[in-house]
Amino acid sequence: MASNKVEICGVDTSRLHVLSNAHMRELFMRVRAGDRQAREELVQGNLRLVLSVIQRFTNRGEYVDDLFQVGCIGLIKAIDNFDLDQNVRFSTYAVPMIIGEIRRYLRDNNPIRVSRSLRDVAYKALQVRDALVARVGRDPTVEEIASELGISREEIVSAMEAIQEPISLFDPIYHDGGDPLYVMDQIKDEKNLDSNWLEGVAIKEAMARLSERERTILQLRFFEGKTQMEVAEEIGISQAQVSRLEKAALHRMRKFV
Repeated sequence: MASNKVEICGVDTSRLHVLSNAHMRELFMRVRAGDRQAREELVQGNLRLVLSVIQRFTNRGEYVDDLFQVGCIGLIKAIDNFDLDQNVRFSTYAVPMIIGEIRRYLRDNNPIRVSRSLRDVAYKALQVRDALVARVGRDPTVEEIASELGISREEIVSAMEAIQEPISLFDPIYHDGGDPLYVMDQIKDEKNLDSNWLEGVAIKEAMARLSERERTILQLRFFEGKTQMEVAEEIGISQAQVSRLEKAALHRMRKFV
């Protein structure tokens, strides 16, 4: 019987095992005592966690192998910094670190290049924000971050906007079990819909069926915005004749459109 095997970085994902909480606690105790074998076992036992995290980044055109390796770096950092005394599951602690490592990788490899100085300001702002959250127990304002760094609010805003990840027009933003709603659905150009284009073609074809005088009157009235009196003066007939010809032309066009 075939196994659900996926090869990533030479790892057979179908054979990855999951550690129990009790076993993980025992391994962390051994890691504290300097047991490198226990550390390696913790890494191997949490690779499935990395796999689950990188799923959300697979639509960005990056190689899955690269994302997996970067995610493993985040996992190792989480293992090295995890505090057993905190009443929190390791996965709860590790997932944000894995995500953060992948996001840093994506930012640094972004095809939209951001200057090094701007990135440095953004990363310092993020560090200051985290420090202020720990100090005051809430998210700080941009002004507070700017004051800590000694730079202007505008510089902080520009730097933070510069490192934002680009969004694909095909990224789903809502899904209720039916067809997903994509970013492009929210920003599409209502002026260039297929229905508007077809309507324009139909109007042109209907205009072609009118007499030259009728086409001139409709062109002046509805495309150049002139009054019936102005049209009458331009083509040398009375305003009443313009009105009659206009109504007749519109009536004929409705039959064609």
